Amino acid sequence: MTTSFRAALLGAAAGCLALSAQAADLPRRAPPPSPPPLPIFTWTGFYAGLNAGYAFRTDSSGFTDPTYGIVAGGKSSGGFAGGGQIGYNYQFTPGSGFVLGFETDIQGASFAKADAAYLGTTPYYSLRPSLDYFGTVRGRLGYAFDRVLVYGTGGFAYGGGSRTSSAASYPYTLPGTDRTGYAAGGGIEYAFTEKLSAKVEALYIHLGRGFTGSTYYNASVPAYYGAGKQDSGFALVRAGVNYRF
Repeated sequence: MTTSFRAALLGAAAGCLALSAQAADLPRRAPPPSPPPLPIFTWTGFYAGLNAGYAFRTDSSGFTDPTYGIVAGGKSSGGFAGGGQIGYNYQFTPGSGFVLGFETDIQGASFAKADAAYLGTTPYYSLRPSLDYFGTVRGRLGYAFDRVLVYGTGGFAYGGGSRTSSAASYPYTLPGTDRTGYAAGGGIEYAFTEKLSAKVEALYIHLGRGFTGSTYYNASVPAYYGAGKQDSGFALVRAGVNYRF
């Protein structure tokens, strides 16, 4: 083997060794990063929304007068109620866990109410005010199963309305039309997205006793004027949507 050929072989071997050493020094190819985990849903945050439903009167039909004990035909019934709400939730553990919050709402109401009945042929005019609006300020405590929230709620309730036209014929002083009481119930809410949810809720609202004065008989008409049976409590079933901020 000639000297020049041996030198060429040695040079080739040295080049291979140098290339191998350089390849060993190159950084290894890193595996592609894994996709980021999906965010865990939480009910924590402020929200606002709209609702609509139907209110059912819980009193019986007719007028039962507290003074005379008379019972006259006629009835009060429920009607549409709708409005808006705002509130705040705090979820203790994201995903599933207890949720504590508060909510306040105000509703317009359109309750059908009989303002007059008859005692034989004599009219009996009710002086009880209408309920044109009502609202609540309530706490909420529930449990979240991820995007499903089941809760109970309760707190303060208020409402007000206007006098009937027959109240002008009552010779005594009438109390105000504003009333206060309590509300209690529960519901279920489902979050379609991170921001938007829908709920179905049932409440019992009691606004206390209204006018309880004596029945007045006006012989010149003739007619009776009085409060009749008080409609102090009603059940409300409503659906609503909320947007969380």
